[in-house]
Amino acid sequence: MRLALVALLAGCPGNVPTDPTATDPPTPEPLNDPISMPLEPTVDLGDFQGAASCEGCHEEHVQEWSTSMHAYAMVDPLFRAIVEVRQADLNGAEDRFCVQCHSAIGTRSGSLDIGFSFDDQPAIVTEGITCVSCHKITSVERPWNAGHAIDPLAPMQGPSGTPSPIHEVSQSAVFQDSVLCGSCHDVIETSGLPLERPYAEWLESPAAAAGTTCQDCHMPPTEDGRHSHRFVGVDLPLVDGFVDEATRADLQLRIEELLAGSADLELDVFDVAPGQTASAVVTVHNLIEGHAFPTGSTFIREAWVELVARADGEVFYETGTLDANGDLRNYWSELEPYGDHDLISFASNFTDAAGAPTVFSWRAADHTSRAISPGYPRTSTLFLPVPEGAQEVTVEARLRFRAIPPYLLRLVGLDAYAVDLPVYDIDTASWVQVGP
Repeated sequence: MRLALVALLAGCPGNVPTDPTATDPPTPEPLNDPISMPLEPTVDLGDFQGAASCEGCHEEHVQEWSTSMHAYAMVDPLFRAIVEVRQADLNGAEDRFCVQCHSAIGTRSGSLDIGFSFDDQPAIVTEGITCVSCHKITSVERPWNAGHAIDPLAPMQGPSGTPSPIHEVSQSAVFQDSVLCGSCHDVIETSGLPLERPYAEWLESPAAAAGTTCQDCHMPPTEDGRHSHRFVGVDLPLVDGFVDEATRADLQLRIEELLAGSADLELDVFDVAPGQTASAVVTVHNLIEGHAFPTGSTFIREAWVELVARADGEVFYETGTLDANGDLRNYWSELEPYGDHDLISFASNFTDAAGAPTVFSWRAADHTSRAISPGYPRTSTLFLPVPEGAQEVTVEARLRFRAIPPYLLRLVGLDAYAVDLPVYDIDTASWVQVGP
């Protein structure tokens, strides 16, 4: 079924060459998919109610959801900016590609149509992945690109089927299956290029073999027996006021706890005489049983090793350090492009048909990932030229993670958000040699 969909999308007239400098581009037929991007509306907005209507009986669920990335999905300024670049690049042909997951209700109702504006959408659309976006899912037809069926007139779907005095309830096994999450969290570009694949990774993981689902980790049971609706991942909202300061601090703590168990770092340095080259062997183990490290939007995520070597207190070697703009010193650094030849990164990158890096998936011809598979290690060796006469040599390493890089925000005109982005130190290691 996946091959059939890829063939359908790849052959769609909307899959046109991308040239943002072109004038008077042709007006292609809109991209369409009978499930997630129908040409004609398949649902009516009036048949859906917003999260506020659920709060009377499910107050804790709604409060947790309201601070989650599901609630943030359609108000995220970075998401909006990238969609708007795609809209401009492709002359409207693929306007609905990204929003098919971020607001399935808006896309299938026709509210998010060709040339749509985020600012003109009704509340149920800007609520993003709201309560009924999930609890009206009746089946999953394919585990990618919003491949789930939504029936607004069906009973509320859920894992338990506990009766409600307010509405009909139907127990659904799909709510206890990772495929529900895969229906949106796995993404394939119109070209057929895989973009995000956490569900595909899970299928081949130790977690799947053990019967552990996405929900077990990302919707853990609470003290009162509910399942958490925070959907904690690695993102913090950029928008001021989306959550209050106390909630933001709590979210950041939960992210730190999630990342703390995701990987570990080992450092082995072989003793060497001053004036010679030391070998530093760095090993990163993916401790996550369910998916790669990192996963999801790895073309945006940054996961890397910082290593700094000093001789008698003076730095003589460094990799993985940031430039004055807060960026890694790779291709995207404005100040030191390709200034860090030894950078150990575990993210991914796009290149276009000419082999040049790009951050936009629809311009990409290739997607190269350096993510580590579940349970596996990755070893790299760095060569450190120890200065003559060194009496004490220290090597300090950190495994670091950042959800959004500053350069990307500046690239799409969101400079104001490109400051104070949290960087998490997942693990550290050090080595010292005293005496020649």
